[in-house]
Amino acid sequence: MSRNIIAILRGVTPPEVHEIGQTLIDAGIDQIEVPLNSPDPLESIHILAEAFGEVALIGAGTVLTTKDVADVASVGGKLIVSPDCNPDVIRATKVAGLASYPGVMTPTECFAALRNGADGLKFFPGSLVGVDGFKAVSAVLPKGTRSYAVGGADASNFADWAKVGITGFGIGSAIYSAGITAQDVRTRADKIVAAYDAAMPA
Repeated sequence: MSRNIIAILRGVTPPEVHEIGQTLIDAGIDQIEVPLNSPDPLESIHILAEAFGEVALIGAGTVLTTKDVADVASVGGKLIVSPDCNPDVIRATKVAGLASYPGVMTPTECFAALRNGADGLKFFPGSLVGVDGFKAVSAVLPKGTRSYAVGGADASNFADWAKVGITGFGIGSAIYSAGITAQDVRTRADKIVAAYDAAMPA
């Protein structure tokens, strides 16, 4: 099955990123972002895209400018995730043929993102939006809008988010934190995947 889980590898380094990427894919997670405030992020994205671009959606997080979008595209990234809703970044992402997931909290930001071509919405921080907040906002969104809870969503509350219609999750420190081993990543990823499969509709 294809799972709407984006693994966020904040702090990952190029020497370790191939093994960690393989580990995530083996665990059943095929969407991976390297935040641009990681060490040598474009090199890590390039390594992942070269190795796994045919079987996984690889790209960048913390994308703030149109130049960032161009840089990510130049190394083979296909996914652009931002903490904010910047129409210029969304439009540049779509012109480049990449997938756009801007960060939103309010209905105003949600509709601005969608009007400018966003493929889906990153509700961030999820801990602040909350399950009830998302339920209220999602009631006015177009049917079929892809929505990811990021920041505060983990194995312990996937079921709560699923009940109000979230379609996916971005997972950071619950899957990866700087310095841990690929085996640690596998242990965490297995827990995330099991909880996702139990909570989300097939």
